Amino acid sequence: MFALDMTEGWEPVPGLKGIFIKPLSGELDESSQKGFRTRCVRVEPGGETFEPFSHDYWEEVFILEGELTAKADGSTVTAPAYVLRPPHTPHGPLISETGCTLLEVQYFAERAIGMRAHLDPQAPESAA
Repeated sequence: MFALDMTEGWEPVPGLKGIFIKPLSGELDESSQKGFRTRCVRVEPGGETFEPFSHDYWEEVFILEGELTAKADGSTVTAPAYVLRPPHTPHGPLISETGCTLLEVQYFAERAIGMRAHLDPQAPESAA
């Protein structure tokens, strides 16, 4: 185990307001649909996404601190929290009034859902 410097190494996410990523491991090649990546995401107070989005890979997200709100219905999740998103699960747009820190694990895999307690309710029917 290694100490993680959370004060440097953050990269802004183009097209989003106040959202930064800190890569930790792996490589995700979306064009060949292979690989994985683990990264921290920092959302500054007032940081937000603007459109719903989905992707071709699995995503597991842990909210480590702070809170995150879905703009569509105003529901807010406060840390600690976790969600599992199968490929093609729509999510967002999102905003964080207070700011938050997330850990994202994203990967391509053939896998079963497994435990459903934390499955995103927006997951496609084919995944459930």
